Amino acid sequence: MVALLIIPLNPQQLNLLKGVNTVATKLNVRVNRKRPESMTRQIREQLDALIDAGTLAAGTLLPSERELANTLDVARNVVRGAYEQLMDMGKLRSEGRRGRSVSRSGNTTAKKRSTKTSKSSKTKSRKK
Repeated sequence: MVALLIIPLNPQQLNLLKGVNTVATKLNVRVNRKRPESMTRQIREQLDALIDAGTLAAGTLLPSERELANTLDVARNVVRGAYEQLMDMGKLRSEGRRGRSVSRSGNTTAKKRSTKTSKSSKTKSRKK
């Protein structure tokens, strides 16, 4: 099954998308229920490949969990698991109510750790 999403946008919805480069309207994601690997893994690997290939550019807003789950005819938790795993890998980031978008950098967790370290060192230097 191929996920094909067409998202009509009205002017009010365009205000929600400020700062987002594009919206993914067509994803070539397939789920094969006969394969031994989980559907979550299938979705995650396909989205990961699309991101690595540059098909999904940085800043691209992905479809909501519900939209993609309905399109693929899978449970919403299946898509949520794939999205969360990609977020843990640093490939996706949460845009709050906007949804999830492709991360601008490959690994955001390393940046977060270095920021925390620099903040703590600044705090220590201020205390002295």
